[in-house]
Amino acid sequence: MNPYSASHEGPPSSPLVSVCIANYNGMEVIDDCIQSILNQAGSIPLEILVHDDASTDGSVDHIKALYPDVKLIESPCNVGFCIANNRIAAIAKGHYLLLLNNDAALLPDALGTLLAEAQRLGRPAILSLPQYDADGGELLDIGSRLDPFYNPVPNRDPARNDVGMVMGACLWVDRSLWRDLGGFPDWLGSIGEDMYLCCCARLAGHPVRALGTSGYRHRVGRSFGGGKVVAGRLATTFRRRTLSERNKTFVMATTCPAPVVLLLLPLHLASLLLEGGLLSLLKLDIRYLQQIYLPVFGMLFRHGNEIRMSRKATQNNRRLDSADFFAVFDCWPYKLRMLIQHGLPRLK
Repeated sequence: MNPYSASHEGPPSSPLVSVCIANYNGMEVIDDCIQSILNQAGSIPLEILVHDDASTDGSVDHIKALYPDVKLIESPCNVGFCIANNRIAAIAKGHYLLLLNNDAALLPDALGTLLAEAQRLGRPAILSLPQYDADGGELLDIGSRLDPFYNPVPNRDPARNDVGMVMGACLWVDRSLWRDLGGFPDWLGSIGEDMYLCCCARLAGHPVRALGTSGYRHRVGRSFGGGKVVAGRLATTFRRRTLSERNKTFVMATTCPAPVVLLLLPLHLASLLLEGGLLSLLKLDIRYLQQIYLPVFGMLFRHGNEIRMSRKATQNNRRLDSADFFAVFDCWPYKLRMLIQHGLPRLK
């Protein structure tokens, strides 16, 4: 069967789409997630795979009892989001992978919308859909652009489909492209792995697109806390901010084209020291500098070999010139814009 053909009549020899869910203590949300897949419009051949990351809330028994057709991987220990998805993708049989958070739920026409765009493009790509807040229903983003320091800048223009990255909460990718890019770096853990995959794909000349129709609902911040504006202020956690600063620095160091990286990376590191020092001073709390910003420099030292190897691989696969790569970047630093609009972030 040609995966880019518009017709899927008759039983396929294998599923066309593999929906991959990394679950950890998701008892409260997993039904909404799986049911949204089962309730998809049309008759797209698919399989559902769940990697349970040593949950302690009864998720495994619940999934086994209610969803016997789900392929369940039970991890004896907690390995994190990146390894979980890498394990699922390794056994997935579909031509396409849809990475879906356990706290996300698809709108009824989501898979059909994604499949139609994949068929229209006719080549490997990374795709996603509009993201809506599961509680309030407001549109959060239609993919994101990036600022000079690799901070995601939410896009809300349905006509602007080519973006810098799409969220890993709902990320569609050809399995062949996932394999060629090497999946997620195991040690990243979570946060920024989606940015890494999207930047690698764009460097290699593959589309990264967020479609303006259909969508998914997402309980943003359930896993790590915060990550969104609450009562006019950005609410987040030390853990989330630490992973974000560390991992986006890794993405910049490995994907930013030369010679721009020689200017941008030192400027980024200097801005982190300045930001951490000012936050610690204004908040009278040294933890901001110690727990969030200084670990970035430790990461560059400890993972130097991984960074050099990843950079060599991404740059060797590069098919996009610098001007096209930076076409989805905004010049204005997003953190500064958020500071003006919402003040200092509230961390807990």
